[in-house]
Amino acid sequence: MISQYSYSFVLRSAALCGVALLSFFNCSSSDIANGDNSGGSGDTSGDPVQVWLTKGDQSVKLQQQTTAYFSGTSGTGTTVEVDASQVFQSIDGFGYTLTGGSVQVINQLNAAKRQELLNDLFGSSGIGVSYLRISIGASDLNSEVFSYDDLPTGQTDPALSQFSVAKDQTVIQMLKDILAINPNIKILATPWSPPVWMKDNGNSMGGSLKPEFYGTYAQYFVKYIQAMQAQGIKIDAITPQNEPLHPGNNPSMYMTPGDQATFIKNNLGPAFQAANITTKIIAYDHNCDNPAYPLAVLNDTAANPYVDGSAFHLYAGDISALSTVHNLFPNKNVYFTEQWTSSTGGFSGDLDWHVKNVIIGSMRNWSKTALEWNVANDASFGPHTPGGCTQCKGAITINNATGYDKNVAYYIIAHASKFVPANSQRIASTQGDNLSTVAFKTPAGKTVLIVQNSNTTDKAFMIKYNQKTASVKIAASAVATYIF
Repeated sequence: MISQYSYSFVLRSAALCGVALLSFFNCSSSDIANGDNSGGSGDTSGDPVQVWLTKGDQSVKLQQQTTAYFSGTSGTGTTVEVDASQVFQSIDGFGYTLTGGSVQVINQLNAAKRQELLNDLFGSSGIGVSYLRISIGASDLNSEVFSYDDLPTGQTDPALSQFSVAKDQTVIQMLKDILAINPNIKILATPWSPPVWMKDNGNSMGGSLKPEFYGTYAQYFVKYIQAMQAQGIKIDAITPQNEPLHPGNNPSMYMTPGDQATFIKNNLGPAFQAANITTKIIAYDHNCDNPAYPLAVLNDTAANPYVDGSAFHLYAGDISALSTVHNLFPNKNVYFTEQWTSSTGGFSGDLDWHVKNVIIGSMRNWSKTALEWNVANDASFGPHTPGGCTQCKGAITINNATGYDKNVAYYIIAHASKFVPANSQRIASTQGDNLSTVAFKTPAGKTVLIVQNSNTTDKAFMIKYNQKTASVKIAASAVATYIF
């Protein structure tokens, strides 16, 4: 996690506006409920369009609304056109980071409520989260700092004879429970810090990896992936370091682009290859203000073959940085892996900013994933490490053994994850009149269009698809899902 103070730019950037998610599915009249005048009007003889809605004022949250219809006639005014003949990247998924703290508080629920929540988050009848990020050792949203090979001060373990993932056993068990619900969920694993005896400052905060332990640290990753595999958990990808240019978190480590390229080409990549590990190596995993970092790694001709792509956060910079990197290395993937919502943020403003940037923005800039930060915490925004984030608001707040609340990050992700499954492909869509859009074709052949209304008033517009149009209206400061 980045320092909580960096979030202030998000709050300054956020504007109160609406978001619409338009998905094209088959539906029937029995599916329709809760009319809100956010659907369509006119001819009702064409193909039906479901409507799902979340309003910024929280009066409606992910609820189905009145149906709109496609017709063969042309409308007037603003038109958003979807073109399925133009195909871009495939999608790995939408989701969150399952922190150790998230697991700790979810496990405070009684068995029935815990299962209810996991089914809602990861099940096909819920919001269908399809991608998770986890920490290798502790993140700053664990209750304590630890690695998988902690030793008394002054001792080292180059052979990693003391390596053990036992301290993450509760995370491992929850991942097993999630895999029982969604066996196809993909998992990205990221370290916040290696064992402190590998670092030049001997501290969980900051410092750099000692060159003499580069090979040992590569084997640390190998042992981790193998240990998780032994538990039935496949790690799809790793990044070598969370936020490598932010050494002030607890835990954290500073890693220059040159150091990361050296580690990948001389140690991590060859170690994976020797152990027949197919887990992807994704570079960077930090802010959009420094695309030069992943470009330096990718420009290293010896590191490049081992690197699948680059990962980004947006606590600084512009989301277009993903396209900057993609355009220079179109054969490499880009991923959006973290953005947090603050305890001091407002529902409407966060909904607007995050959907515009994290969901629509990342996808239009070639990302294969869009991840919000932590799944869950308690009402005091804990647990966290000493020095860890004190204002990070999870998608879920766990109140007690039988109660939890769904926060804005739940709906930010839900308006994509529920309707855009893994292996969907982004397709073309037009934008204009303060309407931001992104479109997808799902493996089942459905079409999903996400539209954000940046106007401060309700906005009527036409959706054009296959020479037919649907007249729809999106409320100000709202997310709506229109389903064909």
